[in-house]
Amino acid sequence: MTVTIAPAAPQDVAQLRQLYFDVYGHGYPVALGSDPAEMRRLIADPHTHWLTARREDTGHLVGSVAVQTDPGSRIGKLVGLAVHPEQRGGGLAGRLTAAVCADAFATGAQDSIYATVRVVTPGPQQVFARNGFRALGLLPNAVEVAGCESLALFARHADGVLARRESVDLVPGAVLPLLEAARQSTGVHYGDPQPVDGPLAPGGRSAPVTAPMELITAPAFVRRRFLELFPDPAQRFFPLHVPNAVLTPPDGAFEAYADLDPVAASCSLVAVHPSPAAVTGALEPLMAAVTRAGADYVETLLPLSDTAGLHAFLAAGFIPSAVYPAMRRIGERFHDYVVLSRTSRQIDFRTTAVGSPLQPYLPAYLTAWTSTYLPLPLAEVTP
Repeated sequence: MTVTIAPAAPQDVAQLRQLYFDVYGHGYPVALGSDPAEMRRLIADPHTHWLTARREDTGHLVGSVAVQTDPGSRIGKLVGLAVHPEQRGGGLAGRLTAAVCADAFATGAQDSIYATVRVVTPGPQQVFARNGFRALGLLPNAVEVAGCESLALFARHADGVLARRESVDLVPGAVLPLLEAARQSTGVHYGDPQPVDGPLAPGGRSAPVTAPMELITAPAFVRRRFLELFPDPAQRFFPLHVPNAVLTPPDGAFEAYADLDPVAASCSLVAVHPSPAAVTGALEPLMAAVTRAGADYVETLLPLSDTAGLHAFLAAGFIPSAVYPAMRRIGERFHDYVVLSRTSRQIDFRTTAVGSPLQPYLPAYLTAWTSTYLPLPLAEVTP
């Protein structure tokens, strides 16, 4: 079988939708493979590079992949990798991944490309590992795809980027198992940071917030307000996420901006005004509001150096799930970031196929989860 790889065109939309249906059924939660208007927009978008694979003998479209880029952050996200079930096993997924990454890095405008990878089978993990991606962590219950699934975070960096990272001297102790897992998996070192305790009353709150959180889901208003509060792009670093909702307590002490996706049952907390630490003591009602809105999984992204922000989310039951080295460029140096996540569903790793690059992250996550939700040694637990 000979396959031709070429950029997607508007006339491919119908066949692309059929491809994603053949691969995922009705459970694909991404508009890139299900919404014709959004698909046509992305094909024309200069910041999206979409490739297709087509059989030369039949003309059938049998593969697809895209890289969406965020020019401001110099980061890309590989999305929509799909190969028709009848064409699997021939290396087509690897060819598509290699081609789209080569095109993206060839421009010189990308410092890294990341992907969230399904772990129901080992195949997708192997495809990314063979194409220079490093496993960065596990995201339990991260998405609804014909059932609740966990994802893995993978990333690939441009040459020379990892050599220009800033070191961090102090981190919350709960983050250390994740950093050690990353060292074992990727070979990327994080120095020898020392554990630091959180402030006694971070964010200035002396008591937890118990009043229900107000949730505003007016996307255009939310984006305008977000840009007013965060006029500097450096203040709103969460690549390829645009908030469509805002959460605030009745006293207006903070505004938490979120990318809420009820279809995927997930939510990303993009930014908090005036600071991430301001949500200390208020994350329980915030989680309740997000859950009522249809999201069982919530994640946020913080600099590894932001100990106050990390402590605020750790104290509210968020687990350090992945670490992204050299994620953000400031001048000629790069800074590491941590993904923290929390899920309201029971976590069940029995259905995951965790390949060797991800193996160190499993005990690291379980250690962090146990210390958060089972703080007492088993010998001290009375029947």
